[in-house]
Amino acid sequence: MTRVLVVEDEPALGRALAITLRAKRYDVDVAHTGAAALDAAATRRPDVVVLDLGLPDLDGLDVLRALRGWSAVPVVVLSARHDSSEKVEALDAGADDYVTKPFAVDELLARLRAAVRRGEAAGPVPDPVVQTARFTVDLPRRRVLLRPPHQDDGEVDAEPGGEQVRLTPTEWQLLAELARSVGRVVGRRELLVALRGPHLGSEAAETHYLRVYVAQLRRKLEADPSAPRHLITEPGVGYRLVP
Repeated sequence: MTRVLVVEDEPALGRALAITLRAKRYDVDVAHTGAAALDAAATRRPDVVVLDLGLPDLDGLDVLRALRGWSAVPVVVLSARHDSSEKVEALDAGADDYVTKPFAVDELLARLRAAVRRGEAAGPVPDPVVQTARFTVDLPRRRVLLRPPHQDDGEVDAEPGGEQVRLTPTEWQLLAELARSVGRVVGRRELLVALRGPHLGSEAAETHYLRVYVAQLRRKLEADPSAPRHLITEPGVGYRLVP
C-alpha cells in the first residue's frame, strides 16, 4: 500500500485529506509541524509527501530543503501561496509538483498518482540511517555516532547508539554524499562538485583537496585510519562507503 505523509498545519484540512486518501486505499500519516514532518519522513518512510508551506515552526521550504538533504521521496507542495516566484522557489528547492489552495480533490489525486509513479521509476528511497560496524550516519538528524568499542565486532544493532562525532560542515557533506550511495563508488568529480560547486580548479589541486578531507574523516571514524575498513579509495575513480 502506498504511504502518504500529509504535512498540514490546519487540523480540519489535514483530517479531510487523510479521510479522502484512505478512501482511495492510501496509508496516511499526518504531521502538523515541520519538525514532526521531518521525524515522520525518517521513521515512517513515506512513498510521497504532500507538503503545506505555511507551517507554525518552520517554513515549508526549509522542510523541503532539509528533506532533500537525505531523501529523494516525491514531494507535492500544497499551498495558499499563489505567486509564481514562490512556485519557482519551491520547484528549485526540490518539489516535484505544486498545487495551490483552494484545490480540486480530483486534480490533487491525479498529481499525487503522477508523483508516486515518478518515485517508483526512480527506484527505492535509500535508508536514511546508514550503519557500519564502526559508526552510524544519521542523515535526517545530520549526526554521526561512533559505536562503543565492545560493539565494534562486525555486528550491526537495530538501535544505533554511541558517542556523537564532531564533523566540520565539509566533512559532513562528504560523508553524507557517500552515505546516500552506500556500497557504490562515488566518482571524484561528483564529490568535488557537491563540495565546491561546478567551477573546479586544476585536477591535481582538487584531488588533493578531496584526499585531505577523506583522511580527516578516516582519523575520526576508522579504528585504523591507515587501513580503512569503511571509507575505501577506488584508485583513479573515487571513494566508497562500505558498511
